[in-house]
Amino acid sequence: MHAKNRLPSSGHNTPSPPASPLRSPRFRHSRAGKYAGRFPFGVSNRSVAQRVAWIVLSVLLRRQGVFLFAPLLYISGMLFYIGTVSFDVVPDVIKVRRAPGSVYQSLELYAKLRHEMEADNSTSDAMSAVWKRAKIGDWRPCINKFSGVAVAGYLNATVVIPNFHFHSIWRDPSKFSDIYDEEFFVKSLENDVRVVDSVPGYLMERFDHNLTNVFNFRIKAYSPIQYYKDTVLPRLLEEKFIRISPFANRLSFDAPADVQRLRCLANYEALRFSKPLLTMGETLVSRMKERSANNAGKYISVHLRFEEDMVAFSCCVYDGGAREREDMEAARERGWKGKFTKPGRVLQPGANRVNGKCPLTPLEVGLMLRGMGFDKSTSIFLASGRIYDSERHMVPLLEMFPLLQTKEMLASAEELAPFKNYSSRMAAIDYTVCLHSEVFVTTQGGNFPHFLLGHRRYMFNGHSKTIKPDKRKLAVYFDNPKIGWKTFKRHMLSMRAHSDAKGTELKRPNDSIYSFPCPNCMCHTNKTDDSRTTSTP
Repeated sequence: MHAKNRLPSSGHNTPSPPASPLRSPRFRHSRAGKYAGRFPFGVSNRSVAQRVAWIVLSVLLRRQGVFLFAPLLYISGMLFYIGTVSFDVVPDVIKVRRAPGSVYQSLELYAKLRHEMEADNSTSDAMSAVWKRAKIGDWRPCINKFSGVAVAGYLNATVVIPNFHFHSIWRDPSKFSDIYDEEFFVKSLENDVRVVDSVPGYLMERFDHNLTNVFNFRIKAYSPIQYYKDTVLPRLLEEKFIRISPFANRLSFDAPADVQRLRCLANYEALRFSKPLLTMGETLVSRMKERSANNAGKYISVHLRFEEDMVAFSCCVYDGGAREREDMEAARERGWKGKFTKPGRVLQPGANRVNGKCPLTPLEVGLMLRGMGFDKSTSIFLASGRIYDSERHMVPLLEMFPLLQTKEMLASAEELAPFKNYSSRMAAIDYTVCLHSEVFVTTQGGNFPHFLLGHRRYMFNGHSKTIKPDKRKLAVYFDNPKIGWKTFKRHMLSMRAHSDAKGTELKRPNDSIYSFPCPNCMCHTNKTDDSRTTSTP
């Protein structure tokens, strides 16, 4: 027996060491034999790139674990590719498709449509054909002046003539008697509620003659009448005198019939402008009718809200460039002291325009009315404050409607002097002229058109005779460079017809009685009887 040699030997007769574990079958054969059958002409006949590609592919297919490295290989390849691309081919600006109607392009549209507009001879007598629903109006004012109660009457309380708040924007110190006929107001309500112009002295002694010491009831908006009985009345009986401030919209519009009737009486009968304002307003109405003789004395009134503060508050962008931007920023800071610049506040002029929140420009009003069939011979009364950048914005409107008038054009400076520095009094004059127009156009909303809408229904047999455009649709039409005059006109005539149909709407439960007087303030006529008897709503 021989002892085993534990050291390796170079001799051929020396036994081999124990065999190693079998390796993967993939490496049992020589590389030449491995690929010889796969390449018909042999590996040597292929290029280096082909050989490398085939080897990598084979390894991936035979060893599944290598797939774990596939993401790394992909990323490496992408980095290699990106490194070979010149960044000069990347565009400087990435174009984003904007929403239709988000940009003010009305000036461009006017330039495009103006020739066709002026050449259009198909316009009929729009002033006489504008209202179709109004001709079948069958409502008339019907207010029982002995109607019982509203808030004060309901509580059996005496009303003190209200004080107006001094607004930081309008800056008008006018009192109730400066705007309304106070004596007429008191007399009209005397059978329903007692009204006084001041608090009796014996009551003021309890509060050291200082109104700020009087308990102020801050009531939630649109509170039901029952709230006044259950909550306000006990405090009134205890205090004998209370304040409710602010009082605008403090009572629900869905109130009992007797409460609604007194509201109607106060709003449509008892409230009348003071004699100086009423006289001035009626004088301008007469002058407008004289200037509208070619249309049988009929004229259009437009409430245009394109004053600087209104444009600034809307946060909309027009075509004034850097100057406009600076003006608007300064106006926002003057009027609202940091409201629009606080952290997190983002202005979205495009979204505002798409949502119909941008005030119409004079140009846009002109385009709309010409599209609705009103031609150059139409007389227009423009109710407005000082138009922002009027020297530029008013030019196209005057081109389209050369017979346009304002109160400053209809009256002399001397006639307007008593009202000139009081925005509320100037608005009252505008209100009167608008009230008596054949067509009233509202462009932005607010209390002025809100009350006129109802007042005109009260005057015109239940029809408001008001054009209230859909500004969301208008934004899209004004922003369409491809639209032609005929298509644009068709859309405007449809919008006019829609306003006509909406003119006869009746009040729904939560609608304002000041915009919808039917049926609470008006009676429906029985057409089956020639005597036009009425039925109580």
